[in-house]
Amino acid sequence: MTATRFLARMSLDTDVGTALSDTRIRLLEQIEREGSINRAAKAVPLSYKAAWDAIDTMNNLAPEPLVVRVAGGRQGGGTQLTEYGRRIIAMYRALEIEYQHALDRLSERLNEVTGGDIQAFQRLMHSMSLKTSARNQFAGTITGLRVGGVDYEVRIRLDAENEIAAIITKASAENLELAMGKEVFALVKSSSVMLTTERSLKLTARNQLWGEVVEIHEGPVNSEVTLALPSGRSVTCVVTADSCEALGLAPGVEACAFFKSSSVILAVYD
Repeated sequence: MTATRFLARMSLDTDVGTALSDTRIRLLEQIEREGSINRAAKAVPLSYKAAWDAIDTMNNLAPEPLVVRVAGGRQGGGTQLTEYGRRIIAMYRALEIEYQHALDRLSERLNEVTGGDIQAFQRLMHSMSLKTSARNQFAGTITGLRVGGVDYEVRIRLDAENEIAAIITKASAENLELAMGKEVFALVKSSSVMLTTERSLKLTARNQLWGEVVEIHEGPVNSEVTLALPSGRSVTCVVTADSCEALGLAPGVEACAFFKSSSVILAVYD
């Protein structure tokens, strides 16, 4: 009987939970080679939007940006890999080689294992792979916990300039074992995020993130708008086409993304 061979398709988690896959690493490599997100996406291949979504997610979850936008030039600028991004690629590829060696050794010895249900093991690994539909995913550190009856107010530091708040039940806080200094994920659906361009406007929403419009994906009814924050992170929201026009949204326009603390979902790694 021929030994089963496993092929390495590695997902790498950093200390803040940044997930890197082969597809995302190839996207980063193509950005380094092409200097253009459009050409890099075609080379992977990915759609232009999927490529930007992946970059925004990686930048939001990493301790510092892997990719930055470069302004200027007749073509309107491009994208550039940071030194941190280059180190991540090198580390990923080195680990991938060792990972494949380990899987090859496992394959060679697989026939010696009696009673091993490899298919059941594969099903378990598949079920434990978590994906979320929330467009905005942030990694941060808990800087505040306040009990309010049946609720907990949790403050999460995203970077030097931005902090967001979440309201969750006491039972959820205990289940997640939240504590000061613990690293968590904050998930926010794009439909829960609203926009304004008026700095003088007073809002009741606890979470207010100011940035610059960098991407607008227009639809017949709604448009998806992405703001780049000063730290290199980003936040995306869905607004109506009429609202886009009324707010005068366009790349380069300063805007504030705001959302309720009750719209924030928290997650942690076990």
